[in-house]
Amino acid sequence: MKILGIETSCDECSASVVEEGKHILSNIIASQTEIHKPYRGVVPELASRKHTEWIVGVVQEALQKAGISKQELDGIAVTNEPGLVGSLIVGLSFAKGYAFSLGIPFVGVDHVKAHLYAPHLEYDIEYPYIGLIISGGHTLIGKVENYDQISIMGSTIDDACGEAFDKVASFYNLGYPGGVAIDRLSKKGNQRAFDFPFPSLHKGVHRYDVSYSGLKTAVVNQLDKFRNKQYEKTPENIAASFQKAAIEIVLSRLKLAIEDTGIRRVVVGGGVAANSYLRETLKSNRDLEVIFPSLPLCTDNGAMVAGLGYHYLAESRFSDLGLNAYPRASFISQSTIAT
Repeated sequence: MKILGIETSCDECSASVVEEGKHILSNIIASQTEIHKPYRGVVPELASRKHTEWIVGVVQEALQKAGISKQELDGIAVTNEPGLVGSLIVGLSFAKGYAFSLGIPFVGVDHVKAHLYAPHLEYDIEYPYIGLIISGGHTLIGKVENYDQISIMGSTIDDACGEAFDKVASFYNLGYPGGVAIDRLSKKGNQRAFDFPFPSLHKGVHRYDVSYSGLKTAVVNQLDKFRNKQYEKTPENIAASFQKAAIEIVLSRLKLAIEDTGIRRVVVGGGVAANSYLRETLKSNRDLEVIFPSLPLCTDNGAMVAGLGYHYLAESRFSDLGLNAYPRASFISQSTIAT
């Protein structure tokens, strides 16, 4: 089966053709980074307008690069949650019309689950495993039994990890996107320049949860309080110390999840999965089997949507034309806490 995947949940307009849920025939990603850079963040109205302008061309390019005609498609998968509703509606509406015109089925796909599926496009991964989604909008730790069975163990109680990166980068004018800018600057900085605080959420129902509001407040409003005086207050040192603290927060929760479940296979997805400190730290642990997607598959992309959508379509789990777009991931709110 050849599946067209469409992803427009935020500011990337992407389309991909994936065969049998595994083989990427094309993966076109049109980035809006330069458009939103002056605002140091994504402007929802601008994002949805650009998706409207670009979606047809992006899909056509994906088909052309895959070397197939639209008549050779067996189905369409499209992100319908979570994300910016205006942006989601563009991709969803296009997918509905395209599928109807071709007489083929389509299915709505959860963006978060798609990120967790991304490494499956490149590796044969056995279930179960501990899934870590770490991005601008989500920070989740879950026990994954199969492609559509994820029990949430922990999540953020305020900002997502990537969101904290963006806010700190914006405050200090370090660059945009914040995660990329901080990662780049951190390579020239000293991680010991600031001893930023960690949240105390290790007990009770918050055992696997993370929080970034305290760290963000410390970096933005109380910087000198946590400074080691022998180091300069440079952008590079701020970036390096903040990055270490932000990643170690989620790694401490991940460690608990691994210890409590006994599952030593970890699969990571999401935009922050591209972070060099996260990748180096996890991969250095020889007691774990750690699987990351390649860097192009960390960002929002149509290939992960098509790959995951293949499994739904292969099981005849189709969506109908009444499918709507939603800003939140329904499976997260409905998930049973795993132990």
